[in-house]
Amino acid sequence: MHALKVTRAEDFPEWYQAVVRDADLAELSPTRGCMIIKPWGYGIWERIQGELDRRIKESGHDNYYFPLLIPLSFIAKEADHVEGFAKEMAVVTHHRLKKIDGTLKPDPEAELAEPFIIRPTSETIIGDAFSRWVKSYRDLPLKLNQWANVMRWEMRTRMFLRTAEFLWQEGHTAHVDEADAMDETMLALEIYRSFSEDFLALPVVAGEKPENERFPGAERTYSIEAMMQDGKALQAGTSHYLGTHFAEAQNIRYQDKEGGQTLAHTTSWGVSTRMIGGVIMTHGDDDGLRTPPAIAPRQIVVVPMLRGKPEDEELKVYCASLVAELNKLTAFGFPVRAYVDTKDAKPSDKRWDWVRRGAPLICEIGPRDAAGGNVTFIKRNALREGEKIKSHTLEKADFVAQAAGLLEATQKELFDEAKARLDGNIRGDLATFADIEKYYGTEDKEGEFKGWTRVQWSRPTGAALEEVGKRLKALKLTIRNAPMAQPSSFGACIFSGAPAVEEILIARSY
Repeated sequence: MHALKVTRAEDFPEWYQAVVRDADLAELSPTRGCMIIKPWGYGIWERIQGELDRRIKESGHDNYYFPLLIPLSFIAKEADHVEGFAKEMAVVTHHRLKKIDGTLKPDPEAELAEPFIIRPTSETIIGDAFSRWVKSYRDLPLKLNQWANVMRWEMRTRMFLRTAEFLWQEGHTAHVDEADAMDETMLALEIYRSFSEDFLALPVVAGEKPENERFPGAERTYSIEAMMQDGKALQAGTSHYLGTHFAEAQNIRYQDKEGGQTLAHTTSWGVSTRMIGGVIMTHGDDDGLRTPPAIAPRQIVVVPMLRGKPEDEELKVYCASLVAELNKLTAFGFPVRAYVDTKDAKPSDKRWDWVRRGAPLICEIGPRDAAGGNVTFIKRNALREGEKIKSHTLEKADFVAQAAGLLEATQKELFDEAKARLDGNIRGDLATFADIEKYYGTEDKEGEFKGWTRVQWSRPTGAALEEVGKRLKALKLTIRNAPMAQPSSFGACIFSGAPAVEEILIARSY
């Protein structure tokens, strides 16, 4: 028996929802398409935010905050941008409610002269500020970041992966020329890649998106793609070189060294709470979430085996002293986060509660452990030996001495497991589109694992690219990206037979 009522093999989508629910990460809210992020889920987001914020600031960016409401006229200045988000925009049209026929409704006399868009992304309003702040080449580069919530009116939602409102970080920068802006675009991509792999234990493939998958209005879009346990791809972060499109629309010009007026080159880049969905689907098992220690709100949880007897007080003192010693340690460059769970519940119920949440190390301390100066614990990432729970016992001093190392080893083990899955499930032997059709075709069994394919690509544009998109869509596939690491020579494009110029990844995706 496992801690969840559904397994990954039985129903992966339902398993995902079960992890979100039973690991106490989030729940649906009364607001359509939105979620309530609960303490364990938000604690993970706080760790993501804190570490990523540190890296962003160390790379020369400052944090700002811009309004949630964006004037419609700002959005309308950028036609490509509007087309990309028009169907997802939530619009504020009135500034007051009024009781009409006994029901609160927007007051007809309080209609706004200009509607506001609830922020789907901030290029337009930040571009307006850039147009005032950038006057000379000496003002560049201008590099800022904001942590915010955004809203995109999604029709089909899934907690963390795709919700109407979500939390994210969005970087926006302005530069003197394309070269400097492209350096920034690649810097952001590398920040995301290293953060995902080092901090989330989430192996990714970084690369450039094809023309039809670019961010609306961008010249180039780059992404990090992660493989989930069902073989689907998850776009975990994006970085965009916007060229001068937004600069022209927002009049972001600077006086160059020769005294002329020149359009700035801009970038934007972001990651969101979607990363938590990626962690769940990469590291979870049939007992719940396995939280990478670097982002676990509680890294070591001590559960006293309280029995309602006089010796309970001595046991509590022993557990408190253990936690106090553990909290003096450091792991991943930060103080260890150890916690003693003394709530009034059965010890077995508390154990399974922390198993489902994925606390990396769970210590179950009974009176005999306390009397003998021992610590009995389980490693959440290696919970079972067959169907049996695998526990370990060390003397207290030895456990304290090894605790930080155990956490760091767990982080590496989770990464290595996910990296082996990624590397072992990218096929490079499909030479024709017929091969693609056969591999991903209609004979698939429900829930059958299908990984990614890496194929030759001639980088078509226009109508030819649209035709490729239609052929892939029929198989529920998309081009994920062209990996940064490319071979030195190429064969024929899998779609057209023309000479290839790069290799691309194709997969089903979230």
